[in-house]
Amino acid sequence: MEINELTAAEERVWRAFPRGRAVDFREGSDDDPAAGGDWGPERTVRAEVLRALLLDGPRQEGEIASLDLAGARITGRLDLQYATIDHPLRLRNCHFDEAPRCYAARLRELNLSESVLPGFTGHAMHVDGVVRLTRTRCRGVLRLGGARIGGSLYLESAEVTAPAAGVPVLQLNQVDVGDDLRAPGLRTHGQTRLNGATVAGSVNLNEARLSHPEGAALDAETFAVQGDMLLRHAEVRGWMGLRGARVGGRLDLSYTLLSHPGSSALRAASATIGELWLRRSLPLEGALNLRRAQLEVLFVEPGSVPEEVLLGDLTYTSLIPHEPAERRLPMLERERDGYVPHAYEQLTAAYRRVGDDHAARLVQLAKQRRHRRTLPWYGRVWGLVQDVTVGYGFRPLRAAGWLLSLLAVGSVTYALHHPQPLKAGEAPPFDPVFYTLDLLLPVISFGQDSAFAPHGGYQLLAHVLVLTGWILATTVIAGVTRTVSRS
Repeated sequence: MEINELTAAEERVWRAFPRGRAVDFREGSDDDPAAGGDWGPERTVRAEVLRALLLDGPRQEGEIASLDLAGARITGRLDLQYATIDHPLRLRNCHFDEAPRCYAARLRELNLSESVLPGFTGHAMHVDGVVRLTRTRCRGVLRLGGARIGGSLYLESAEVTAPAAGVPVLQLNQVDVGDDLRAPGLRTHGQTRLNGATVAGSVNLNEARLSHPEGAALDAETFAVQGDMLLRHAEVRGWMGLRGARVGGRLDLSYTLLSHPGSSALRAASATIGELWLRRSLPLEGALNLRRAQLEVLFVEPGSVPEEVLLGDLTYTSLIPHEPAERRLPMLERERDGYVPHAYEQLTAAYRRVGDDHAARLVQLAKQRRHRRTLPWYGRVWGLVQDVTVGYGFRPLRAAGWLLSLLAVGSVTYALHHPQPLKAGEAPPFDPVFYTLDLLLPVISFGQDSAFAPHGGYQLLAHVLVLTGWILATTVIAGVTRTVSRS
């Protein structure tokens, strides 16, 4: 391309390129690139001119060439697919008439901050440095799937929307980021996809607003981040998927609203997470799915637990903050799959690790009561007997109370109404206390019950004492065996 073929605005850019100087067409701080379609030729640059500069532009000895342009209207399509660009590419506060195309391009640096684009295609793009899309407004699909970014990816306060239904508007699937993914204040209207992406640093989505109520707002299946993933003070309308994801540090959802009524709002099945924080969050509008997830720390406040959870095979080392068992047990009662023994065992283990044996016993008692509801009627009856008498072995003093009460009733009754001896002259002296003990304790004999025989209603009382004694003995043995096996 010859310089005499250029407009005045394009010639200015052309001459600045070899010296690496910035060209700024902005007329003030309130210059809005959204209105760039009305900008005149004095700040309009053809995309083919920029492409010619980047591929084979003039050089000046001793200078580092770069394309640094701000406040321009760029007409035509900037097509750099498969190109290798050795210069920084900075097109800030610009208005693009057509979506740039950088498919499989090799770039040093890409900066489209505060620009307005109808879309962007950067599949398999390789950028040695950083990609800056800070406050960029993309009115179509932003495609970065499979991109390799050596530095950080910046999407602070960016806004991405697309009119096409069913197409992810922000495509970061399989992207490889060598440092951080910084996107605080990100706004998306449609699905954001992070499937298979890897981030060597941390992910910051604080105060983001991700909206796709009819489906996935953030789909990050098998996503891997070595540091933290922060999503504080955010709003996610649509489900958030982290199935099989790996978060080395903290997944922080504090003060965040997750909303997908009628289905799971957070899907983190089979995820491996250092710490999961649901702190000061509104209760999820939808279910919490942590099936088969592995967590070091689960920070969840009882008030943040939704009406429905899926906790099958969830494992965690620590549960914070420390709360009484009575405040934690309702979470297990909300299990969609019904009775899940493993969930009770995990909660018991968490209490035992911090030395709260009382809470651990309460959880085990709740587990037995929940299990009882799954049994046939005769199993429920026997379970109820164990619960009332000895609390399934976790309330052993109840048995002593029952025995003392029955001993008092029998002793007083038979003290007032002595039973008749079976063989007159051979029976030992009658003792109402030891006679009652003979009836109550099936494995001990004081020689009283075999020597005396009550009649009428007193004989019925004797049968009740014998039956009750056997039930108490059986439940005590079963409870003690269960307690010992859990110790």
